Amino acid sequence: MTTPGTSVRPTGFSVLRAGRGSFLLHRRATLVATALGAVLAVTVIAYLCVGESFVSPAQVVRVLAGQPSPDEFVVGTLRMPRLAVGLLAGAAFGLAGAFVQTVARNPLASPDVIGVTHGAGAATVAMMTFGVTAHTTLPYVAILGGMAAATLVYVFAWRRGLLAGRFVLIGIGISVALGSLTHLFVTKGDYLVAQQARVWLTGSLNGRGYDQAVPLALLMLVLIPALLWAARAQRTMSFDDDTATALGVRLGRVRLGLIALGVVLASVATGAAGPVDFVALLAPQIARRLTRTAQIPLVGSALTGALIMALADLLARKLFSPIELPVGVLTAAVGAPYLMWLIVRTRSRSGGAA
Repeated sequence: MTTPGTSVRPTGFSVLRAGRGSFLLHRRATLVATALGAVLAVTVIAYLCVGESFVSPAQVVRVLAGQPSPDEFVVGTLRMPRLAVGLLAGAAFGLAGAFVQTVARNPLASPDVIGVTHGAGAATVAMMTFGVTAHTTLPYVAILGGMAAATLVYVFAWRRGLLAGRFVLIGIGISVALGSLTHLFVTKGDYLVAQQARVWLTGSLNGRGYDQAVPLALLMLVLIPALLWAARAQRTMSFDDDTATALGVRLGRVRLGLIALGVVLASVATGAAGPVDFVALLAPQIARRLTRTAQIPLVGSALTGALIMALADLLARKLFSPIELPVGVLTAAVGAPYLMWLIVRTRSRSGGAA
């Protein structure tokens, strides 16, 4: 029982006060985010150390600290730009997956499953077929393609509301259609362009640099106010529709806003790194299982997505050296079995409920 004027702090939360404002922090989610940040830092050092020539961790740290080093060209010019794209794209995929899965209320939903990345990929390959190959242009083309695909899914899935099952099924159908359209563009294009498109479609960080990283970083900075809103709005999505409506939540607008954020982030990440499959599917679920929270943790999802991309690209570079695999091959090798396990688990739960 509480006295008037006192507030009840939810179990497992701490209060962070900043001036006149205060914020609730989930203690386990904060610890998990700190641990993920530490693992990511170690992975970054390992990534910058390993390559055709090995660089000692001490020299990597010197370069990152801005101190003179004989390995400054290898670390700062050759490896760091590629890593920056991977980290930013992974974080964007992780956040995009968190938003889509929150709206769909389904762990099977992600931008690559419901057609967003396929729309971005189809638009990008179409432009490459017609001779537009500038790395500064393709990310914006990808945004338009991803938004167009998401609009189609949203329109066809809407029937006096947005049902999760219909949303996912229609998204999968549109993904298949867009995949066929992409292959049509590839077969109709010039041979060299077709080869470039095929490599891009597997999701690869080879040749990526600050030209792709800067637009993605700027977008994420611009979206910080929207991400703060999304973190707050996400809490209302844990209620059922009747409860949320009774509390005055405009579910249609909240869902549209979260989906729009997920689409933009996934589309730009696809434009920068290619359609790297399953990162957006894996990252939110891993983060949620680590934190054991009701909502998908956004910071944890972003850190997990960045960690997956960095580890996958590190293995892609060294696993079959001197042959370098696209990063999308490694993420698909892990993500495809996980997706099948999720489907079997979901069906078994449904059967048990029946």
